[in-house]
Amino acid sequence: MDGRNPALARFDALTGRWALQAKVPGLGAARSEFTWLEGGAYLRQHTESGPVPDTAPLEWRRNSPFPATSLIGLDDATGECAMLYADVRGVHRVYRTTLDGGVWRVWREAPGFNQRFTGEICDGGDLIEGRWEMSEDGLVWRLDFELTYTRDLA
Repeated sequence: MDGRNPALARFDALTGRWALQAKVPGLGAARSEFTWLEGGAYLRQHTESGPVPDTAPLEWRRNSPFPATSLIGLDDATGECAMLYADVRGVHRVYRTTLDGGVWRVWREAPGFNQRFTGEICDGGDLIEGRWEMSEDGLVWRLDFELTYTRDLA
């Protein structure tokens, strides 16, 4: 492989280690790392956390997705990027993703369970303020949870 397609360079903003905090009462922090694979053909995101605390909501204790791994890649014919996702629960999903103008978007359309994430990169690239939303019909959306990524500078 000769190296990364220049269309993937926009995702360099994500590379490195991050602390994640979902804005869910009682939920602890998680860690995420973005690294290039195969000479830059794919960007891998691996996220994990410690045990889910007893103070977390029941739904999070029953359905914690961590560890989870995603791979971002490019379709060079269309210029579109896809993200393949899998987690410890056995969930496997395909999302579309973009990173333009300091805004990272991830979304999927699936019968009965549409999802979208919007994250604004700020603080000189060291903070991402994001939110996951969900919709049963793709028309009426509701907040699932807010999420903050803080770059690990250590």
